[in-house]
Amino acid sequence: MRAQFVLSEIGVGLRRNLTMTFAVVVSVALSLALFGGSLLMSDQVNTMKGYWYDKVNVSIFLCNKSDATSDPNCAKGAVTDDQKGQIKADLEKMSVVDTVSYESQDEAYKHYKEQFGDSPLASSLTPDQMQESYRIKLKDPEKYQVIATAFDGRDGVQSVQDQKGILDNLFGLLNGMNWAARAVMALMLVVALMLIVNTVRVSAFSRRRETGIMRLVGASGFYIQAPFIMEAAVAGLIGGTLACGFLLVARYFIIDHGLALSEKLNLINFIGWDAVLTKLPLILATSLLMPALAAFFALRKYLKV
Repeated sequence: MRAQFVLSEIGVGLRRNLTMTFAVVVSVALSLALFGGSLLMSDQVNTMKGYWYDKVNVSIFLCNKSDATSDPNCAKGAVTDDQKGQIKADLEKMSVVDTVSYESQDEAYKHYKEQFGDSPLASSLTPDQMQESYRIKLKDPEKYQVIATAFDGRDGVQSVQDQKGILDNLFGLLNGMNWAARAVMALMLVVALMLIVNTVRVSAFSRRRETGIMRLVGASGFYIQAPFIMEAAVAGLIGGTLACGFLLVARYFIIDHGLALSEKLNLINFIGWDAVLTKLPLILATSLLMPALAAFFALRKYLKV
């Protein structure tokens, strides 16, 4: 009988404050969707880091005849065979180096034509204008500075470049976007909490006569508070369910039937369904507990029991 009464009171409260309940549901859904999205964005960035950092190379570009007249680093002339041999031997002795590969001028010209063959500059280039280079795969991508210190400024070396630096700029942008989403999420959570508190306050005020009678007949504080707390929890749970639906739909349409099918993005290792599914219980638990706790503390102020 008591359970039936509590459930009936929940239904009455949700219907009586329908517009505010709707606002709570929408704000909770949006804030938790952003919360789940930010968690997935972090997973995506970590997945991309693990995928790309394992593939990045350090490149040592060697001086050619053109560099000898235009680049201060190559003032002593183009690289010699002895210098190339010494650079390779020194690289192979370094404990941080995993593999070393050599790219000739002809190979560099061929790769450039494959990537930028349509550009006006490509038609004016010749193989002897390209740079020979050593491509080094490190055992630990964070050890780039060891290579730079050892070879930057050496005779025959035009420059030492780390591909990881380019990726760090990309990941920095993605992390910035992620923090921006978290800031919006925090704002939406504050709005949701304020709506929950106001909804509970209005509901308690509109039923002050019923709660007064219940106090007179000796009803416990928890028994009086339970319908209000469960109203907020139910509204929050509906919002959390919608947030889960948003994430599933976004994963299906944006990644599976969007980004993953793009030929330009086929080298990106996207997060799988397991990453999404593991976030759903956390979102549902948050959607249930957050409104319930907010309602509990609001009732201590607005409902004297």
